Amino acid sequence: MKEQVKPVVIGTVGAGYAAFLHGNGYAKVSGVPVRLKTVCDLNLELAEKLKNTFGYESITADYDEMLSDPEIQVIDIVTPPFLHIPMAIKAMKAGKHVICEKPLTGYFGKKGEENVGNTTPKAYMFQEIMKDMDELKKVVEETGRKFMYAENFVYATNVQKAAEIIRAKKSKILFMKGEESLKGSSSSLAGKWNGTGGGTLIRTGTHPLTGMLWLKQQEAQARGEEITIKSVTCDTGKTTACLNEYEHRHISARPEDVEDFGVITVTFSDGTKSMTIASDTVLGGTKNYIEVYSNDSALMCNITPTDILNTYFLDEEGLEDVTISEMLPAKLGWNKAFVSDEIIRGYMGELQDFVETVAYDRVPTSDFDLAYQSLKVMYAAYQSAEEGRRITFED
Repeated sequence: MKEQVKPVVIGTVGAGYAAFLHGNGYAKVSGVPVRLKTVCDLNLELAEKLKNTFGYESITADYDEMLSDPEIQVIDIVTPPFLHIPMAIKAMKAGKHVICEKPLTGYFGKKGEENVGNTTPKAYMFQEIMKDMDELKKVVEETGRKFMYAENFVYATNVQKAAEIIRAKKSKILFMKGEESLKGSSSSLAGKWNGTGGGTLIRTGTHPLTGMLWLKQQEAQARGEEITIKSVTCDTGKTTACLNEYEHRHISARPEDVEDFGVITVTFSDGTKSMTIASDTVLGGTKNYIEVYSNDSALMCNITPTDILNTYFLDEEGLEDVTISEMLPAKLGWNKAFVSDEIIRGYMGELQDFVETVAYDRVPTSDFDLAYQSLKVMYAAYQSAEEGRRITFED
């Protein structure tokens, strides 16, 4: 039985969509008391809504004010990615632990840079994000504060079970394939490199990529091996460019200087492979999975859509506030309904792990090294796609 612990005190910076996902996660944490202290956002109306929904004690528009609060132990960063690293550095130097949403960072262009994805060499972007991550790495090491990376695919229930099986059998993973695809984002920023740090690969592909890198870590630890990333190849494209306006009507993707399709192949130091697929051109709802093929097993992690509940409706009466699924235009006909989505997709599991990490002073399941490696692969992939060659990592 775990000892009684004091409440873990949280300050959240950012009051957008991800903050509500985290709020739902905190509400379901068990075994460790959580105290939601402060919401920080320049939009105080949004901050007030988050406060009222989940029971935070106060709101502020001043990040420094929140950092100066001696009661707050953890800063939960759910801001746009271009703020992640500077905010994390400032928080850790102030003595706070950090939870950081994914992706860790990206290249968003310098002042005055236009049409970033088409004009700035990806090799330069790779160098710049490595500098930023190395600066944060130094702070993480010097401060000794905990850095917890909020990658929900790591905590998806079937991915966690797959990891348990791999550890128990000490399986050698030979090939993994993971995908997150959908019909595109409705956000105008999604089509611009300076808004998202890339296209569908970094927006959606980062999820299965990071999940597979984590599973390979689990294999290495179970077998007592050191497995590193040897090389990366990638192909990207704008597949929707061939559509006229009428043909484009069902697809939300509007790429300007970003890709709407990408495939990354990672080669590990033991010669094994993983493939990440991301597309903004897939109708029929969000498609999320990781497949693991080893020397002694095949593990199919079907994250969404699941097959727990199938629904059929002839009308949508009474369903206005009922979530059935994601990225589908209507609830009519047959649908594979989301059930306990915040649990299956790992949102609750990640917050449970992070709160326990602070309460019991242990290492998080998803940590800074995983964040670092996934972004390193992502931007090496962008360089590979642009230059048409394999990017090899030296030890």
